[in-house]
Amino acid sequence: MSLPEQNPSTHQKKVVVANKHGEKLMGILHESGTTDIVILCHGFRSSKETEAIANLAAALENAGISSFRFDFAGNGESEGSFQYGNYWGEVEDLHAVAQHFCGEKRAVKAIVGHSKGGGVVLLYASRYRDIKTVVNLSGRYDLKTGVEERLGKDFMERVKKDGFIDVHKSGSFLFRVTEQSLMDRLNTNMHEACLQIDKGCRVLTVHGSADDIVGVESAHEFAKIIPNHKLHIIEGADHPFTQHQDELASVVVNFIKESFDQDKAPTST
Repeated sequence: MSLPEQNPSTHQKKVVVANKHGEKLMGILHESGTTDIVILCHGFRSSKETEAIANLAAALENAGISSFRFDFAGNGESEGSFQYGNYWGEVEDLHAVAQHFCGEKRAVKAIVGHSKGGGVVLLYASRYRDIKTVVNLSGRYDLKTGVEERLGKDFMERVKKDGFIDVHKSGSFLFRVTEQSLMDRLNTNMHEACLQIDKGCRVLTVHGSADDIVGVESAHEFAKIIPNHKLHIIEGADHPFTQHQDELASVVVNFIKESFDQDKAPTST
């Protein structure tokens, strides 16, 4: 996959933002010389360096749009301890980032999230009304699904007995799921949250038809309940859009540019 050509007028720099707990969130600002900015959010146990996020930042650069990709607390280079669940906690990390750029006199025009980050940007839109363009990539509609596949069929009995579940792969420790963090995920209701999204908020959902991590039915459920919603299914694409980065970038960048144009259009009296 070939990345978009680098725009010579852009540059990248590291930016550190403190969340409400005082933890440093590490990010990279792709500066295209505009006050408008797009914030990019990674998925579960991932980082700002994940392919889809890095490629989107490059594609936005090529379109002359500034963006910021960052690591949620406990992920990548950011401070804090990793937490399973913690969707609303990551919403607050995103809010801290948005507020930082507002303080820098930048206009956060869009938020984009992949996988768990897709859920986070939708939850953000349900709680805050300050960003009118939201892009959900491969987000999960029902957060009660996918838990058994990762933790095993008896996960509830085990976590009640021990207070936590340690997840391993090939004999190596990956992460710990506490009872509190598990219940945080199970009690996060995407359906109810999406009903709270303002009708003036433009939402795009992009999902791969061959996603075996989060089934494409999630995308169709979001399309049913979000009022101002556009759905784009990429045929044959997997969860991270491995072989479909160009189509993903094209769809997302075009949607964001259309949204920017709508914002700039004069309103009729």
